[in-house]
Amino acid sequence: MSLETRSGVICELCGSNEGLSAYEVPQGDLSEDQSIYICQNCKTQIQNDELDETHFNCLNDSMWSEVPGVKVMSYILLNKLDRQDLVDMMYLEEDELQWAQKAINADANKVIFRDANGVELNAGDSIVILKDLDVKGAGFTAKRGTTVTRISLPNDMDDHVEGRVNGTKIYLKTEFIKKA
Repeated sequence: MSLETRSGVICELCGSNEGLSAYEVPQGDLSEDQSIYICQNCKTQIQNDELDETHFNCLNDSMWSEVPGVKVMSYILLNKLDRQDLVDMMYLEEDELQWAQKAINADANKVIFRDANGVELNAGDSIVILKDLDVKGAGFTAKRGTTVTRISLPNDMDDHVEGRVNGTKIYLKTEFIKKA
């Protein structure tokens, strides 16, 4: 069954029929019910993590859906909105609850990289080195003012970024860089 057919061509969260598209509920098992059909308003708020509680009063209805993805997404959003009264009323099967908890925990454990000024860094950003840094094992100094493009963010360290200086891949401490 297609998402359009299942949803009745309306947002499965709020009931709107404008700007509809598929949205993959995070941390799922890639089954057919992992995707839900939502409007652009819901999608934008979810992706930007800026939830309007008034808009999401619609979860009072969608939390009772028979579609696992809709129930799990409702559970995740109600937790983010700190609506424990509604979360306590919900019933999820054991596998749905594990799915929802996995998604909530993944969000809580997300590492945020920040430069010396506290600006959030993302993979692919460009940065500027703030002071001369001796590069151990490479025999050169990364000079102050050098721009490093297309940085990557290592999974195991939240106080370092990875980039190329003079053609050599190096790690730079976030306290010595700023976003370009």
